[in-house]
Amino acid sequence: MKNIQISPSILSADFSQLGSEIKRLEEGGADMIHVDVMDGHFVPNLTIGPPVIKALRNQSSLKFDVHLMISPVHKYIDAYANAGADIITIHPEATENLENSIKKIKELKKKVGVSLNPGTKIDVITNFLEQIDLILIMSVNPGFGGQKFMPEVLTKIKDLKKIQKDKNLSFDIEIDGGINFDNCKIAIEAGANILVSGTTVFKSNNGDIKKNINLLKSK
Repeated sequence: MKNIQISPSILSADFSQLGSEIKRLEEGGADMIHVDVMDGHFVPNLTIGPPVIKALRNQSSLKFDVHLMISPVHKYIDAYANAGADIITIHPEATENLENSIKKIKELKKKVGVSLNPGTKIDVITNFLEQIDLILIMSVNPGFGGQKFMPEVLTKIKDLKKIQKDKNLSFDIEIDGGINFDNCKIAIEAGANILVSGTTVFKSNNGDIKKNINLLKSK
């Protein structure tokens, strides 16, 4: 099993202190920074855009794990790459041509992530697995933080792990949505090696980020 990595979602951070919050995550042992980008169209919420990511980029040396919940996503890939994203994750439903969008991210020398909503089957990405660096399994319906974890998505992770082994592939499997100290273990056992967590990292144990990250990794 790969080492478990924690990618805290800054959706749960204090937005008036984002630069400081990112430094706290780095000092607390985060492996990367998860940035949720929402457009109020593909999902029912609005968050941040390229200028904010660009401003935050010089606050941390950690990888920026940027999850684009925007549609149509293809025309915005350049902007997020230029802003400082290291991993660009898109939804198959948000692009007219998934293959072209994957190719564009690759051309920009960024890692390719593809996200599957709870209702999206893995069939939509099986033809592209050799080109994908990260698969993000949503364990809530995207749009808002603080939702309840949906354990039924773990079947998808197990299926992906089997395909990964059979085809000798090396993509990461990330899970996002309601991840806490109670369910992180079953997510890891199913095969996830990157956990996205916002509320648990920032709010549990009186905001002790280092303790919370270590607890998520060690469950």
